[in-house]
Amino acid sequence: AMADDIKRSKGAIFLHPSNDKDVILGQGTAALELLRAQPNLDFIFCPVGGGGLIAGSALAAKNFGNNCTVMGGQPFEADDAYRSLISGKIESNDTVNTIADGLKTTLGDNNFPIILEYVSEIIRVTEDEIITAMRLVWERMKIIIEPSSAVTVAALLRDTSENPERYKGKQVGIIISGGNVDLDKLPF
Repeated sequence: AMADDIKRSKGAIFLHPSNDKDVILGQGTAALELLRAQPNLDFIFCPVGGGGLIAGSALAAKNFGNNCTVMGGQPFEADDAYRSLISGKIESNDTVNTIADGLKTTLGDNNFPIILEYVSEIIRVTEDEIITAMRLVWERMKIIIEPSSAVTVAALLRDTSENPERYKGKQVGIIISGGNVDLDKLPF
């Protein structure tokens, strides 16, 4: 409602943060840059919230990757994209009770067809796995990442433990998408 008021009063244009075609292409530049630095990636892992980043990443991998598979990560507590990929239609969330607040959004009609066609799998993770991934990145890389970004690391860790042969001898890239964290409230 507020966006509509601003549009009317200021003559502004609304750009959806994840379901606008130009935004999707813009978000795909993260994967494009990754592929330019590492052109032989076998996998790219990406967080899934509203779907723009993973849709753009999937387009980049399809057009600029060398047979690169795109995998998503999503919390169990906000797993609409996981369920949508299985059902073939946009599902909604019954709950968004997750520390990964940037992933509490829903898929859109522009990005979902891209996800459906080009994303191989979405792996769900627990809240504890998200926190463990945040801590691991801090311990190993000295980078504080937000929980929504840690979901991707957690998804790779989970899938590596469940399907170790899938990644044996493979090159894997991870989209780490943000660092919006209150340092006084780190969960670890």
